[in-house]
Amino acid sequence: MVLLKMKNIKISIILIFFSLIINDLRAAGKFEFTPLARKAYDKTLALKFDEAVDLIGQLRKTDPNNLITIYIENHLECIKIFINEDKSEYDKFAGNEKKRLNILKNGDAQSPYYLFTQAQVQLFWAMNKIKFGNYLDALNAASTSYELLEKNQQKFPAFIANKMTLGVLHAVVGTIPDKYKWGAKLMFGMNGTIQQGQSEIEEVINYAKTNDFVFESEAMVMYAFLMLHLNNRSESAWNIMNTGKLKPRENMLHCFALANVAMRTGRNDKAIEILQNRPVGNGYHPVYYLDYMLGLAKLYRGDSDADEYLKKYVYYFKGRNYIKEGFQRIAWFELLRDNREGYKIFIENCKTAGRAEIGGDKNALKEARAGIAPDPTLLRGRLFFDGGYYQKAYEYLKSKNESSFSSQANKLEYTYRMGRVLQMLKKPNEAIQFYDKTIQAGKQTKYYYACNAALQLGIIYEEYKQYDKARQYFNYCLALNPDDYSDSLHTSAKAGLNRLKGKN
Repeated sequence: MVLLKMKNIKISIILIFFSLIINDLRAAGKFEFTPLARKAYDKTLALKFDEAVDLIGQLRKTDPNNLITIYIENHLECIKIFINEDKSEYDKFAGNEKKRLNILKNGDAQSPYYLFTQAQVQLFWAMNKIKFGNYLDALNAASTSYELLEKNQQKFPAFIANKMTLGVLHAVVGTIPDKYKWGAKLMFGMNGTIQQGQSEIEEVINYAKTNDFVFESEAMVMYAFLMLHLNNRSESAWNIMNTGKLKPRENMLHCFALANVAMRTGRNDKAIEILQNRPVGNGYHPVYYLDYMLGLAKLYRGDSDADEYLKKYVYYFKGRNYIKEGFQRIAWFELLRDNREGYKIFIENCKTAGRAEIGGDKNALKEARAGIAPDPTLLRGRLFFDGGYYQKAYEYLKSKNESSFSSQANKLEYTYRMGRVLQMLKKPNEAIQFYDKTIQAGKQTKYYYACNAALQLGIIYEEYKQYDKARQYFNYCLALNPDDYSDSLHTSAKAGLNRLKGKN
């Protein structure tokens, strides 16, 4: 009897023990952006990683049941890997994706953050998988993320953060031509339109105007980039970013985003100002790409110290992208100073430094291997144009004419660049003449000039509501396959066709 009673007591103790564990596990799954969690998240986005890590440690001690800590930690790690472009770092931490997902799956399934955080973790890792060439894994992760977000939208239709990420995915899927969309839907379950994505993110932006929304700055950046790259609305993109809500002097990501949009909307002087006043100090994770951006902006303007910032990037950054392009830009800097020996020295670096995985680096390597320097007049006109100095570009280019150049490539580039400058100077009729000439002379060549001329004609006719002609030229752009920039040009043409749906 005594033994039986002892056995029963032990069983009771074990049951109580497991009951406590189960209750603890049930309590372990909350998702809450507490003031401390919000501070850790803000420090992460500002790239003040050391401070963010300390705050994450405090969260673990003071609020161990809060799974938002896992979400923030994943953000920090993925952003750091994305910036550093260090393959060994990526390989070292790649296993954390599944570990964190397993932890998040033990959270409160009745919280709108339950599926949202899982989707975000997979999406952030998908971006790094793309950067390091794991494209199929990235597509699968993005597909799973999309599925989770769609499910979460049905379950919590009022959860505004969901629409932020889902809107971007809908817009990106919207750039796929109709004849291929069935494949994306069949293989990855993804569907959407640019208009749908825009509408969803606009809802988020409007919500943030009157509510304390933790993801407000991210939503603004996403919307601005959508306007800029998919909707051809550069002024809208700048107006969204330039509201004063972003803090480029305190937040590295804000600095990058605002300067990037400034450079892409013809506000090069403003971009230089933003980049020269970026956050500095040991508390911030180094982002050498900001030096590269500043060097580019100064090169566009013709500043005598542009090479200093470009050199800082190529010599100090240990990542993989824009190294070859950086050396090419330094070579251009020397060429425009009439230092052809300097050009040869730096263009040679394009053969051995960095990797040729993205368009700009591939083009730099091609120039180095060809051994043919750009024409200085065309190059200076191009750089003035890229910086938004359209009148300067025009004055520089009009001193020459098509017959000033002997090679077919330079003749094509001249007519193309005159078309681009005249388009931006709001002289569409003259621009159309140069674009037509570029297409006729260049449609059978390997150069990208005819393809982009067709794209720009589509944009001009779209602006003037001649939608049939716009469609004609967007489709013509898709029919051409130049050696360079074809992917980005075709994406823009697809976006143009999507914008024209339902317009007559």
